[in-house]
Amino acid sequence: MKLDAHKLALASALTSALFMVLLSLGSGMGLYQSMATQMQSYHMWYAPSFGGTLTGLIEAAVITYVFVWIAVSIYNKMVEK
Repeated sequence: MKLDAHKLALASALTSALFMVLLSLGSGMGLYQSMATQMQSYHMWYAPSFGGTLTGLIEAAVITYVFVWIAVSIYNKMVEK
């Protein structure tokens, strides 16, 4: 079964962006402080602020989109044979 690489990558990117927002909201309420600190070390532009959340979610969405699109494209090539 062939998968639509664009749609799956887009859904994954939107999901990762949503979780970045939820992490920042949780961090703002005093929850997940250590995870927010870890996220700052993983993402260049993430910070638990409005601007840091916005740039972090863009970064996470782009990275997720690219990697999922590549993975699905490889999968589709393997299924064709």
